[in-house]
Amino acid sequence: MDFDLTDDQRAIREAVARQCHAFGDDYWLDRDRDGAFPHDFASVIADGGWFGVTTPQAHGGAGLGITEAALVMQQIGRLGLAAVSSVHINIFGLQPVVAFGTDEQKARMLPSLIAGTERACFGVTEPDAGLDTTRITTRADRQGDRYVVHGRKVWTSTAQHAQRILLLARTTPIDQCARPGDGLSVFYTRLDRSKVEIREIDKMARKAVDSNALFIDGLEIPVDDRIGPEGGGLKVLMHGLNAERIVVAAAALGAGQAVLEKAAHYAGERVVFGRPIGRNQAIQHPLADIWMRLQAAELATYRAAWLYDQGRSCGLEANTAKYLAAQAGYDAAFRAVRTHGGFGFAREYHVERYFRESVLSLIAPVSEELILCHVAERALGLPKSY
Repeated sequence: MDFDLTDDQRAIREAVARQCHAFGDDYWLDRDRDGAFPHDFASVIADGGWFGVTTPQAHGGAGLGITEAALVMQQIGRLGLAAVSSVHINIFGLQPVVAFGTDEQKARMLPSLIAGTERACFGVTEPDAGLDTTRITTRADRQGDRYVVHGRKVWTSTAQHAQRILLLARTTPIDQCARPGDGLSVFYTRLDRSKVEIREIDKMARKAVDSNALFIDGLEIPVDDRIGPEGGGLKVLMHGLNAERIVVAAAALGAGQAVLEKAAHYAGERVVFGRPIGRNQAIQHPLADIWMRLQAAELATYRAAWLYDQGRSCGLEANTAKYLAAQAGYDAAFRAVRTHGGFGFAREYHVERYFRESVLSLIAPVSEELILCHVAERALGLPKSY
């Protein structure tokens, strides 16, 4: 059992850290205020080759695993979740294409995403279905060599800037399927704005990375843009979702570790009643507790990544990692605000931004409650509760 990183993995972490160094707290505070998409940051990450970390070498990628992608995302996570969200779909979002796409599709779809010349968005969640993915109502009706799509999506990030969309739709009505999960199909296609209305959602954090409601009316998708078999979309989607859980966990870890360091640094310097507040156990103990919890979540995350890269079942582990990392990251940010006291409420100290952003990892891409249901059923053998 070896817990050490390889020389190559350490080199990846150090290289990403060097590139992130130019985009410090003040840069992300400005983006949080003006809402401008961080194109310059995303370009640096693309130029470093990190968009292709998990994609095949034959198509311009590095051909590495989710472990390496998690290392990249953990380092980017130290900048906050706005930084993470500006690049995450380019880094891992096309895992369904990597795993289920044809050679022609990989050659056509992956290089531009790796180079950063195209951006993608992820159209799965719907306003009336939420996390009950099998109940989506967006439909794709086949008409000859193409599908025509009608429906709605919500919480589709980066759609304001994307040229492509990874889309889940029903190709067979649910009442004609043997199981609710049948009849779904995945597409990766051009985001035709003449057929898709995109409305940005005003939200509590991560202002620099847009979230949107999509209204799809007659979007035409060539059959050649379908990923995997018609009706087999749930399997295609789930392959990508396990990878997503892992890298989301890694990003939450990075953010939690960075904001915990800010809290510890402040506690060591802030003098009240003639002594640093970090000398008080009421300050020390909560910070120490969070440090240990982040360590535990990190172990869970990289175990899940290892299982994924070995081609082994990792649904339980990926969900567990996301749950533990999100909780520890949120508590780290909340504790950092409390450690700073009144200054924690001030934007110039940056910890309040980490706190606002940390809420997202608790509810997306899957809620804590649904993860608990999944673990109760799959790990403990309890009856399904939903």
